[in-house]
Amino acid sequence: MPGLPPLASGGLGGGPMKHKEIPYNPKLKEFARYLRKNSTLAEILLWNKIKGKALGVEFKRQVPIDEFIVDFFCHELMLIIEVDGQSHDFKYEYDQQRQKKLENLGFTIIRFGDQQVKKDMFNVLRALEINIGKLRSE
Repeated sequence: MPGLPPLASGGLGGGPMKHKEIPYNPKLKEFARYLRKNSTLAEILLWNKIKGKALGVEFKRQVPIDEFIVDFFCHELMLIIEVDGQSHDFKYEYDQQRQKKLENLGFTIIRFGDQQVKKDMFNVLRALEINIGKLRSE
């Protein structure tokens, strides 16, 4: 929905898991490195806006968590940002199961569509600022 900030879902925000060790499959590290070097245009555009604590918190990109690789991750807030491009068009059930598992592990997930990032960056950043503010106040 262009123009409307998505709400973050699940997770414990900055609660007790704030400094928890993040479980991940070490076999995913190399693939995560590959994904960082081969990002989509939407991922590059968003990364250029959020890197270097631009939103007041540090994000890393293409981070292995559990058995998955997430697009962007803020450890301080246990916040995951996902950019859904064409590769997600036919993977709705998989994405839902993946999101539920990550939420059960205590992560908050915010999803944006590829086109939303490319065409409505103002509202994407606005949504992130709002959600980061909420998570910081928890």
